Amino acid sequence: MESSAKGRSRHVELDLDQLVELQPGLGRLMPEVGRRYWILFYAAQGGNWELARYQWRELQSLFGMAATLRPKMAVHLRSFQTSTMLDLERALEIRSWPDFERAFRDGIELANRLHVATNHAEIRWVLPAEPPLDLDLGPAPSDRS
Repeated sequence: MESSAKGRSRHVELDLDQLVELQPGLGRLMPEVGRRYWILFYAAQGGNWELARYQWRELQSLFGMAATLRPKMAVHLRSFQTSTMLDLERALEIRSWPDFERAFRDGIELANRLHVATNHAEIRWVLPAEPPLDLDLGPAPSDRS
């Protein structure tokens, strides 16, 4: 019998199978997706396009991670990326609030349809009525006159 690859920290030694089991599933990743999507909206609305672009990039990374960790959901995640995320990227590039808002709200509808399609109709994401209070969502210092 072959021994499994192991990794060690000063606290613990884990084999590869244990490390794989520790990877987050969608139940842990999607709350972060929701928070970043929330920040994305209010950053763009407040004119902090740099922060909005940062949130967009982080969302892309999370979708990639989620598709790797849950391959049966990859087709749904990629459909969001090739529609909503692409439309948001275009709006961010030209800093168009009307285009951004339309793409963002279409994304909420798509996300909720995808929840239904993946047998999670109980999950309905809504944009919080207030922006997060822990971030300055106004224009970035480089954009302030």
